[in-house]
Amino acid sequence: MSTQRAPFSRALDPIARFALIVAGASILGMALVEGWQVFARYVLNASPSWTEPVALLFMGTTMMFGAALGVRGNRHFGFFILLESSSPPVRTALSIFGKLIAAAIGLMLAAWGGEMTIDNWDYLIAGAPLPQGVVYLPLCLGGALIALFAIEQIVVPEPQLTPTEK
Repeated sequence: MSTQRAPFSRALDPIARFALIVAGASILGMALVEGWQVFARYVLNASPSWTEPVALLFMGTTMMFGAALGVRGNRHFGFFILLESSSPPVRTALSIFGKLIAAAIGLMLAAWGGEMTIDNWDYLIAGAPLPQGVVYLPLCLGGALIALFAIEQIVVPEPQLTPTEK
């Protein structure tokens, strides 16, 4: 079996690395913001209003970019028992069908997230000096990445292993 990867997959590697960095930075940011919230509330007795919306922004970013990486690594939710128990042609068809569904959902999230980002950009988040549209930006970007990585899985399928190779 060749270890050479397809050029399309190699071209997406920097995007996946960037998504991983963003997801990791977001989860770290969420932990720091929540830590500050607890410290300010119980030690300083002055709970800042901006921590909740900023923590929710970090959480949404972590979830969407993490979900995209899950699609790329084929580690997302699926009916794998049905897939594994099917004959090879049915397995291939079901696999492509599932990836098409993931791509369609990603495109839907990107489109609706983009629309909500634009529609809410002129309003401020309650408690934070940020536009409300920034809350929906991870939905848009993460959805686009989900679609891109699902399409990658269709264009560059994983090699099918025989039971002895697994």
